Order: sequence, then C-alpha cells, then structure tokens
Amino acid sequence: MPKRHWSRRDVLKTSTALAAGVLFAEPLRAAPPPPTTVTPELIEAARKEGKISYYSALELTTAERLGKAFEAKYPGISVRVERSGAERIYQRIAQEQGSGINAVDVANSTDPAHYLDWKSKDWLAAYLPDDVAKHFPADQVDPDGTYATSCGWLEVIGYNTGLVKPEDAPKSYADLLDPKWVSKMVKAHPGYSGAIMTATFVLSRDLGWQFFEKLAQQKVLQVQSAADPPKKLLLGERAVMADGNDYNLLLAKDQGKPVEVVYPSEGAPLIIVPCGVFKNAPNPNAARLFQSFFFSLEGQQMLVDEFSHRSFHAQIKEKPGHKPLSEIKLLKSDPAAVLAQSEDIKARYAKLFKV
Repeated sequence: MPKRHWSRRDVLKTSTALAAGVLFAEPLRAAPPPPTTVTPELIEAARKEGKISYYSALELTTAERLGKAFEAKYPGISVRVERSGAERIYQRIAQEQGSGINAVDVANSTDPAHYLDWKSKDWLAAYLPDDVAKHFPADQVDPDGTYATSCGWLEVIGYNTGLVKPEDAPKSYADLLDPKWVSKMVKAHPGYSGAIMTATFVLSRDLGWQFFEKLAQQKVLQVQSAADPPKKLLLGERAVMADGNDYNLLLAKDQGKPVEVVYPSEGAPLIIVPCGVFKNAPNPNAARLFQSFFFSLEGQQMLVDEFSHRSFHAQIKEKPGHKPLSEIKLLKSDPAAVLAQSEDIKARYAKLFKV
C-alpha cells in the first residue's frame, strides 16, 4: 500500500471539530499533573535511555545550542535535533502517528494550533516541570499540563539603515503600501512558517484581507521562513521587510549591523512557541528531563541572552536595550481559529501572491 501524504487539510478534517469542542464545550478535565522536580532517579532513567529526538521549528542554531547545553548538563544523553518549518513538522508527526511510528520525544512548534490538534488526539503527555508551575503565567500553560510556552518573539517590520533613512522608514503596515516600496520589500510565507501563519491570521483579522491584496501589488520578494527576511535585509537584497522575526534583527543590530526593528503602530503579532512531550515518546524519561531543562531558568536565560527570544519565566532578566513586551502593542492570536482557518489562509495567500 502506498504511503499516504497527510496534508494539513487531511488532518483538520478529523480534528478541527474535536479541537473546537475541547475549547468551547468546557468538558470535564482530569486534574492537572503535579509539578515535577528533577530527581536523581529521573536523571538515571534518562541516562539509561541515552538519547532524545527533538523536533523543533526554532532556528537550527538555536535548537542545536539548546541540545548541546542539555548534553553538557547531563552527559551520556544525546539530543538529535530534527529541524524544519512548523508546517512541515506538523505534517511529519501526523504521518508518523498515523502509521504507528513513535519517533518524536519532544516537539516545539511556532504554531500553537498544532497543540490543540495533538492534544485532541491524545498524543501529548501530561508533564508539568516545576519551573513552569512556579514561574510561568497561567495563560502560557495548558490547564492539563500537556504543553507550555517555551519562548516567543514578535513579527515586525524592519529595514536596512544603509538603504533607508530613519525618517523615510515605514512606521506602520499602512506605510508598506506606499508606491515607493514597490520591488523593495521581502516577506515570508504562511505555507511554510507557523509564525507567519499566525501573523497572517492576525493581520487578516485586524486589517482585513484588503491589506494583503494591496501588499501583493507591491512586487514583494517571497521567501519561506520567518528568519529569511532579516537575512535579505542584511545582504542588502531588499530595503524593507514586511514581516520577519524581531530577534534576528535585534541580534544583528547588537553586532553593529545596519538594520533597525520597527514595531508597527497597529501592533506587532506575538508569536508563542509551545513545547510538549509526546505520550508515546520512545525515550520518555529523557524527554521529560529535556522538557524540564528547556523551561528552567538556565535554559530560558540562554534563549534570551544568546538568541534575543522572549521568555515568560518570571525570573528572567531582559537584555539591556531591548524593548520589553510591556512597552509594545501586541496583537495576539486565537489558536483555535488558526486551526480552523489555516488551509483557507494558505490558499488565499498563495492566490494573491502567486506563490
């Protein structure tokens, strides 16, 4: 029998209604798991397993750095990073789980809607690291303890300061529609990037699809990942990015590169990146130990200091010179709506931008 390729539409046909019921029907919940501390017994059990398979939509350098830090703290346990775009990870896990292949231990996606689907299918294990219980706000933790927000960032406008003067730079999404930016912009694609899927949902909801209809007339260079537009700015291939990760620009600016971040006046889409342990993880103890490390103060501070990500851990110290979330107008998503609308968003977007 030929292997079936599961599209997101295939998955949604069997999951959207169930996910909506989970969110809106207020079903009876099992008691959340008790907070779990890292014990010598857990470490020993994890070392016996000796490895972990970590699927991540974080950038490869970030995911591998996290893996190396974990390996240094817990010698004898290796981390295999499987990095791809969030939508690709989503499809891969659907294919594996549908075929009875238990390959993923921990998964990290830039599209929170994925966790609604995985949870509705009972694919996620209830596991609540002690740091999450003590130091994370309740709105960043699944009530049943199956996932929590490991980090976040913002989708923003940016520009190359060698090509654009500050006084001429766009300050809002509306400014991107000025004819002077024709053929001078770059943006990422919601069919590849979970972060851009979220941003596209938020902006189409708040600004209307007419914004994208007009933006598509600006002859925008289309790339895949939300990390790609900042790279095009750095290379000078485009003067302005219509979307992209703020952390890439913050890191480049800290290094003296000619780029600037613009938090749009209409607000910046907030991207949260959940992480969860899979119920049928082949290395369940190593998976739980990794999840605890990821959410620890050590793991979270590393993400802030080395990669300019945002953390919801209450004890984190922000990098000097970086604008805190409290000073930025945030546009927040609705994961259930993204789950229901994602296929339509991708189809409409592809038609408008002809990609």
